[in-house]
Amino acid sequence: NNIKKEITMALKVGDKAPDFTLFNQDGEAVSLSSFKGKNVVVLFFPAANTGACTTEMCTFRDELKEYENLNAQLLGISVDTHFALKMFHEKNNYNFPLLSDFNKKVIKDYDVVLDVFVPGKFDYLNTAKRAAFVVDKNGNIKYFEILANVGGQPNFDAIKKALA
Repeated sequence: NNIKKEITMALKVGDKAPDFTLFNQDGEAVSLSSFKGKNVVVLFFPAANTGACTTEMCTFRDELKEYENLNAQLLGISVDTHFALKMFHEKNNYNFPLLSDFNKKVIKDYDVVLDVFVPGKFDYLNTAKRAAFVVDKNGNIKYFEILANVGGQPNFDAIKKALA
């Protein structure tokens, strides 16, 4: 067996968060590094307009004031096109950017690649796992969680606690 497996180093708390520049729902470039001096909550989600993803993003939308009071910027990321994200954004009146990782680079950088989304029903290859990363104002990872179950929700309280 001479197949080489690529070894990726998993990110740890304290690591520098990998920078990225992605297009938001309006087709504008947004970089993680542009929020220096602010905390950033990077939220990876599998697919726009699905039940658990809508629930999660609506929870963040409804609690945005709390995050703003913690000097935090929210960024949602999925592999959907920015056109799909625009529809998702408008339909649910989201008040933070949704970013398209259509080329699937950032999900690899953060090691949150979901091989198959709902096997047998939605065989999307390499979508994003549901994950949340809290990046501090210096660009370091302060907290993260990667959910094993795509239908689950992140620990909203733990995210706020990491920001406090």
